[in-house]
Amino acid sequence: QVHLVESGGGLVQAGGSLRLSCTASGRTFSNYAMGWFRQAPGKEREFVATTGGIGDRTLYADSVKGRFTISRDNAKKTVYLEMNSLSPEDTAIYYCAGAIFASTIESMYKDWGQGTQVTVSS
Repeated sequence: QVHLVESGGGLVQAGGSLRLSCTASGRTFSNYAMGWFRQAPGKEREFVATTGGIGDRTLYADSVKGRFTISRDNAKKTVYLEMNSLSPEDTAIYYCAGAIFASTIESMYKDWGQGTQVTVSS
């Protein structure tokens, strides 16, 4: 098991960029898949991106593909989400989560951070 803490959220103008970080504590991070989900006001939580615990496999939601990039630094036990060309539609609370393997299915993730707010102004 790992404890996850997100950071890097804030207010950004449309068209701008932001990088989120998720730091983990605990063992077995290197073979633990990490994902990002988000939840906008009045909406259900949705998948954003994930990176596998083994190898360099990455998956992205169609809505962010080409704009967002997920990466990880196992030595620092940190996962990043680089967000570019942001729009107000990206405004949400962003959550970091862990799973045994990379998946787009929310129920596969058993460990969750508390979230970080991202607000994109027009």
